[in-house]
Amino acid sequence: MTQQGDDNWWDELYDESAPDTAPAESADTLDDHFTTAARATTGPPARDPAPPPPAPPPPLPASPPAVPGPGTAPWEAPPEGPRTFSVPPPPPPVAPPVAPPVEAPTVQVTMPPDRDPGEPQPEPRLADEAEPGTGPGTGPDPDLTVEVSVPRPRTGYVGSRPPTYEPEPTALPVARPGELGELVSDTVLDGARYGTCTLRAASVRGDSARYRGEPRRDALLTARFGHDETALVLVAVAAGSRAAEDAHLAASDACQWIAEAVCRSHARLSEDIRSGRRGDLKSGLHRLIDRTYGKLRARAAERGLASDEYTATLRCLLVPADPECRTRVFFGIGAGGLFRLRDGSWQDIEPLLPEQAAVTGAPVLGFGSPPPPGAAAAETEEGDRLTMDLGITTAPGPLVEEPVPPPAEPFRFRASVARPGDTLLLASPGLAEPMRGEPALARELAARWADAEAPGLAAFLADTQLRVTGYADDRTGVGVWEA
Repeated sequence: MTQQGDDNWWDELYDESAPDTAPAESADTLDDHFTTAARATTGPPARDPAPPPPAPPPPLPASPPAVPGPGTAPWEAPPEGPRTFSVPPPPPPVAPPVAPPVEAPTVQVTMPPDRDPGEPQPEPRLADEAEPGTGPGTGPDPDLTVEVSVPRPRTGYVGSRPPTYEPEPTALPVARPGELGELVSDTVLDGARYGTCTLRAASVRGDSARYRGEPRRDALLTARFGHDETALVLVAVAAGSRAAEDAHLAASDACQWIAEAVCRSHARLSEDIRSGRRGDLKSGLHRLIDRTYGKLRARAAERGLASDEYTATLRCLLVPADPECRTRVFFGIGAGGLFRLRDGSWQDIEPLLPEQAAVTGAPVLGFGSPPPPGAAAAETEEGDRLTMDLGITTAPGPLVEEPVPPPAEPFRFRASVARPGDTLLLASPGLAEPMRGEPALARELAARWADAEAPGLAAFLADTQLRVTGYADDRTGVGVWEA
């Protein structure tokens, strides 16, 4: 309705000078007239039932009555500006909830997709929990499911009480100018997979050495020589004497020198292993060990030390990469352990030492003594040959070289065929002693390694660090899992 029509209509209806034609006794009121005018302009009301009246607004603060302006009817409210009213404060932002702890080793957590920063974030949920309002027939779930692995505890112990020393490193070994190349790390970790076996190796400084700031006296070396099926994997573990100041250097030298010797002869050694020539292997590896200890004695003389002040135990494992060959060869000198986990039980397969009289008496076959005259090609009842030509040549010297004397301890050798599901453990003295002296450690490792699948590197490191009261020396362990 136009403004002009409004003025004429209201003027004619409410002009005080116009005579009132309605009956004097009429009950009409101003509201009735207003309703009549609304019907005349908008038509009859809709027949649908009217919705319930809205709730009345909150009362406004008291204010002085407004005076009607010119051209305004007395019953009309005066023009107002923007009204203000109390509004409840917005709810505080909800912090993202924290997922409850899960005891299972592996859980699946569903992460919500990116959303508008102003939009409330839904709670994270597990993958097997359905989101409200979702289900069959509601379309694909856009959320992303991520698998989270719960790691094994960092450090544990077996026995009635924990050890006295702290479980983590505390003091570093002292460093001197010009000798920084002789520093050794606290921990060494390595692994590989060849043929039908999986290799895990770890060497850790003992609790006592960590507390006193002494270097790790155990040395670990893993190496592969050759390619394809003819490749040969060597793992060397050496342990220096606790009383010797340079024990960690002697252990490192022993590992390096035996690795160099095996590297030069790896093709012949690999062929002997795959062909099953046990006698050739034993005599040849014995010679390599003798030459390694000869170098240790020479290095001790260079340093002005006695031979027993610069030495180490040395234990090695040869694993062929050929998947058709399951022969595992152990050889070395000194204390330690060789164990096999088969059908859930540990077997101590350390080679037996000969009687003391056999070692200290006349030259005995298999302990570095030269063969008797005319017996260069003789064999023992076990098929062990007395000599083995590895093709190693030495430069002629000005003097006739004397035969290298054998080490003070006897040579150890064992060649065994692995079965599927076996686990072989080569241990330094710091790990072999608690394996034999604390049954709880052997039971715990058997339970952890019962699965056919080899543990990861971090899990294997945690396993080898299971602490036992009374055993605080360096620990080195090499595990071989057979598929």
